[in-house]
Amino acid sequence: MWYKLNVKKLGILLLPTFLRKPIVRAYLDVLLHPVSQLYDRWVNFRDDNLFKLEHNGQVCYLRKALNDTLDPSERRIYIGDGNRFLRQYIYTPGENKPRYLGKIPLYQSSDYADTGADFIVFAPIEIIDTEINQLKALIDFYKSGGKRYKIESI
Repeated sequence: MWYKLNVKKLGILLLPTFLRKPIVRAYLDVLLHPVSQLYDRWVNFRDDNLFKLEHNGQVCYLRKALNDTLDPSERRIYIGDGNRFLRQYIYTPGENKPRYLGKIPLYQSSDYADTGADFIVFAPIEIIDTEINQLKALIDFYKSGGKRYKIESI
């Protein structure tokens, strides 16, 4: 590729042949060491940017990015649909409706359709305990704008 570069080898090749002695080569290695470190940082930066460009907010890519970053060996993080429960309202006495409510499940306020999460990220408890900030940052980076999420443990 065009960006693959061996800085030390290039430095030696640019030396005249009569100066290619061990002491001069060692001195050249010392001089080129900062350039080599800068090149390595640039390659790592390029790889990180290519990784970010390969992924987006689609469920399959978001799951892959989370698993590649936080759980590369076991790949236990997955994404489910958000809860969209409909609210059940209790009638007032003035409406003359029956008072029997039946069985009503109790949900958190974020589980309902009008205020709920659009998707749920299921992650192992050890990842949630140790790397919750990185998990939230990755989800916020890749998710589509306006989407809401909730993190739950497996």
